[in-house]
Amino acid sequence: MEIAIIGASGYTGGELMRLLLHHPSADVVAATSRKLDGTPVASVHPHLRGLTDLVFRNAGAGDIDADFAFLAVPHTAAMKVAGTLAERGIRTVDLSADYRLPKDVYEKIYGVTHEAYFEAPYGLPELHRDEIRGASFVANPGCFPTGATLAAAPLAKFAHTIIYDSKTGVSGAGTSPSATTHYPNVGDNFSAYKWTSHRHLAEMKQEAARLGSTARCYFTPHLLPVNRGILTTAHILLREPMGQDEVEALYKKFYADEFFVRYQKPTLAAVRGTNFCDVAVESEGDRVVAVSAIDNLVKGASGQAIQNMNLMCGFAEDTGLRTAGMFP
Repeated sequence: MEIAIIGASGYTGGELMRLLLHHPSADVVAATSRKLDGTPVASVHPHLRGLTDLVFRNAGAGDIDADFAFLAVPHTAAMKVAGTLAERGIRTVDLSADYRLPKDVYEKIYGVTHEAYFEAPYGLPELHRDEIRGASFVANPGCFPTGATLAAAPLAKFAHTIIYDSKTGVSGAGTSPSATTHYPNVGDNFSAYKWTSHRHLAEMKQEAARLGSTARCYFTPHLLPVNRGILTTAHILLREPMGQDEVEALYKKFYADEFFVRYQKPTLAAVRGTNFCDVAVESEGDRVVAVSAIDNLVKGASGQAIQNMNLMCGFAEDTGLRTAGMFP
């Protein structure tokens, strides 16, 4: 199957290419970039040198010749090309935020008018596998909502309040340098940002509601001085107390058939470079603390996008994604 990566110069584009090297049915034939037209991919993604001869091309959606496309572009950019890809019959996973939320919610949260809205399955396979399977277009979730939702999902309908506290690596900010990601401001430091206003909260609320929850949801992210990973602590305040054994049994049953969700003490090192989400819980009765760990660039972005591609195209869900974490 021939693959095009639209917006391939960033971290998620590089991860898509790295991971697809291990997929027996995928061949990346196009990597687009407006600014890097004619530049060898390996000069931007040096970890791929010797593994790909691709050159970035400034190709529009109408010029893409592929069976499947990944949109690894910023929000508002995906909506400009999604329709063209659909019209041409090119199945697509969109890694931007453009199709994750209802139109009115998206326009309120992102402060822009959606120019080409249509409904798309929300690509969190552990919760929406049936909608994703066989779909022609899927909206890949945000990195924070992936780890947060998987941490709270088994208990969401029993909660009256869920408070998400996430710590993320710097790669989540993308490749463009800024004062926030400047090394002297990040190294040997730790800080919260967008304390009450992060856009990903809308996805967390959406998924909690889809799980039958009426819980109030809150979210504060923090920036860790590491490259990769998100560790989320979900404080789940229950309407009725539940003991440790009951909560553990609930989580193990909920994720019993989910290859990519492992019940064990979450650490960033154990999931680094993988599509796994590690989860564990501890109960004190009316409050359960659920902790999850993901790699923000893999399960939080490119790996989950490939997991969605596998479902859409009829491949085994774990094809190309059975890799162990880089520990220590």
